[in-house]
Amino acid sequence: MNSSPAIFDPDGFLLDADMWSQDLASRIAQNDGLGQLSEEQFDLLLTLRSEYAKHASVTALSHVCHLTGQDADCMQQLFPSPREAWRLAGLPNPGEEAKTYM
Repeated sequence: MNSSPAIFDPDGFLLDADMWSQDLASRIAQNDGLGQLSEEQFDLLLTLRSEYAKHASVTALSHVCHLTGQDADCMQQLFPSPREAWRLAGLPNPGEEAKTYM
């Protein structure tokens, strides 16, 4: 019987954002079949984390792209879905409403 505490919620989101690291994001991406994360992808993940820390909510994804100096649709270009980027950034489950537009 495994008595270790859960790290992820049932939807695969990290339960404790403080446990996040670039290494963990890389391992999750590898496990999800995304391969090695690029510098641009890490920039987006770090910016998502920074914006979440400031506002404690889902930030407009085009704004996150703008902050990293990328095209407004960079999230769709660099990740299978914005939800995947949010998950790889180690941010909490955004809830059912946010899932519909992520």
